[in-house]
Formats: sequence, structure tokens, C-alpha cells
Amino acid sequence: MGVTALVMAGGKGTRLKIGEEKPLRKVGGKPMIEHVLNALKGAKKIDEIIVAVSDHNPKTATVAKGFSVKVLKTPGKDFVSDVQYAIKKLKPDTVLTISADLPLVTSEIIDEIIERYECCGKPALTVAVPTATRERLGLSLDYVFEVKGKSLVPAGINVIDGKRINEAELEEETFVTDRKELAVNVNTSKDVKTAERLFKRVTS
Repeated sequence: MGVTALVMAGGKGTRLKIGEEKPLRKVGGKPMIEHVLNALKGAKKIDEIIVAVSDHNPKTATVAKGFSVKVLKTPGKDFVSDVQYAIKKLKPDTVLTISADLPLVTSEIIDEIIERYECCGKPALTVAVPTATRERLGLSLDYVFEVKGKSLVPAGINVIDGKRINEAELEEETFVTDRKELAVNVNTSKDVKTAERLFKRVTS
């Protein structure tokens, strides 16, 4: 299965309240997007990497090009519409969308997610973390949803059959994991501190 990775890096990142573009916020001495791109480059099941940016992120686009990956400019309206725009524009068979603010993600985790998608038999898969996991790590809770009575938070990674992007609703598998590497989706200054602390533990 040929999988295209679509790194979503076009948001404003206003909640982070920093004077730089959110994907370029450093964790562990490197911009968050660099961690994500390195993980994708090392994943065995990723065939192509494309970074989706907008007018909000001109410096991010420059950094991404330095990694020899394709860069696609999206309208920058919101996350969901930018994902739809990119998939319709690129027409990939299978696409893994990933936020640029997951500094602890690894190649092994990405391959594991794709394997789960391949086995689930559904056209879409979303990765989620229990709210309790994020709360235990001291991370912020933004969008919370329930599946089979479990309170979950999106991890910022999805896999979808790109050929079916125009369908109004797709049957979806939810992959629930309490791995801290996927729980650390950086949205606030407090999240950055938590990410830094966990990064030191993971790499020490």
C-alpha cells in the first residue's frame, strides 16, 4: 500500500502565544515539524511526504523545502477544510494526515498506525488518546469526544482512503492508545513545557 504523509502545518497557532510560527517552536532543540518529518522519513510504510502550509507560515514552508519534501499551499481557513483541499488537489490513494505539533512521534508509531489501518477494513482511521492520559501528563484538553463510553482526545493523526474524500461520511475506525508520544499534541505554552520534560525522558 502506497501511503502519502500530509503534514498539516498551516494553522495560526494563536493559543501558543509565541512570536514565531507554531511548527517552528523548538522542543528538544529542534522545531516540532523537524521531529515530525524525521519520523516520517524513517517510517517504512510512508512513500511520499507533503507539507501543507498557508500564508500564515512562510518560514515553515522554507524549512520544509530544506528537507527535500513537497510543499503545498492551502487556503489556511481551518484544519479540516485544508485537509480536504490538499487531498482533492493531490489525489493520493491512501493518505496519513499528521499535525506538525507532535514532537515525540516516532517512525515505529507511524508504521504501527498504518498497519492498524490496513487491518481495520474501513476507509478511515482516527487516532485518539484517553482524556485521562493527557490529564495525567498535565496537558490541555481541547476537543473531547466519546467512543463506546470512553472519553477521548484526537491525537492529530488520521489515515483515509484518498479516493473517497468527496463522500459526505466515511465509516471510521478509532485507534485508542495511551502512548505519551501521541498524547503530546502541543497547543499551549504549558504543553510545550510538558513536551520538553517528556522529550528529555525519552531521549535520555
